[in-house]
Amino acid sequence: MMDLNNTSLLITGGTGSFGKMFVGTILSKFPNIKRLVIYSRDELKQFEMSQVFNKQKYPGIRYFIGDIRDTNRFKRACQGIDIIVHAAALKQVPAAEYNPDEFIKTNIGGAQSVIDAALDTNVKIVVALSTDKAAAPINLYGATKLVSDKLFIAANNIKGSRELRFSVVRYGNVMGSRGSVIPFFRNIAKTGVIPITHKEMTRFNISLEEGVDMVMWVLENAIGGELFVPKIPSYKILDVAKAIAPNAKIEDVGIRPGEKLHEEMITESDSYNTIEFDRYFAILPSDADKSKYLKHFNAKEVEKGFKYNSGTNTEWETIESLREKIIEHVDPNFKPIL
Repeated sequence: MMDLNNTSLLITGGTGSFGKMFVGTILSKFPNIKRLVIYSRDELKQFEMSQVFNKQKYPGIRYFIGDIRDTNRFKRACQGIDIIVHAAALKQVPAAEYNPDEFIKTNIGGAQSVIDAALDTNVKIVVALSTDKAAAPINLYGATKLVSDKLFIAANNIKGSRELRFSVVRYGNVMGSRGSVIPFFRNIAKTGVIPITHKEMTRFNISLEEGVDMVMWVLENAIGGELFVPKIPSYKILDVAKAIAPNAKIEDVGIRPGEKLHEEMITESDSYNTIEFDRYFAILPSDADKSKYLKHFNAKEVEKGFKYNSGTNTEWETIESLREKIIEHVDPNFKPIL
């Protein structure tokens, strides 16, 4: 694992579910990190987070209020920063369909702000978080994240001779994160009815810890230009409902605007530029020197026409494994609602 004790790291969206787990992981492993900046808009969330991670215990931590849409403010926050982890985004699919301009400003304009600040300061590594919804997007949220991904990958072309690399991490639904299906089902199951949008719906599943571990791995191992995808299991949305409340009535409410039946992280078209190795895939730029990446990661090319789809995945969660993971990653006191 990369030694971060002598580095300065900034995380955007640092008060979100991923941000808090990421910050906690870094401070547990590198309590004497030179500087760790939490950059976000919400002063209350920063105040609450500072009660747990404070300067008395962790001298390197800083809380910086700002919006990634504000390029000048963000550039100022990046002075002296070595690494940026970009986790800030607007991400609720229905809200994006109703408020498209706001999502474009944050998810696309904000991404460009991060890139501009990295290019104009002495940042050396940028890792941006993406989503499975960015692959062949049918909703505005996914479309904005696809554009964001393209911006970060293309930024490698304009860094000149600088020691600077941009990479992207794309993964599926994060188990137990704010606004996700498990806390929603747990709350609403108390009524005896769980609404699902389609009984055949599937999703990829990853824990916050696995997401953080992946970003830490990418910080150390990426060479720039890759879009990394983890090899993770899928679940059936019906199995999630049964794991949480096996006796609840299931109400089929229909697919919401912009929602897919199954998610993809690698499309058939991506397969021509995709390599795979132990725990991850990497989608490369179409003009990349593929041999360089194959050698660096000890990887192999995927078959042409390969796609990574939650509905055709070879690894699946069961009702029992979902319950075990909820206990492990979400709530150690979890019990099914009977």
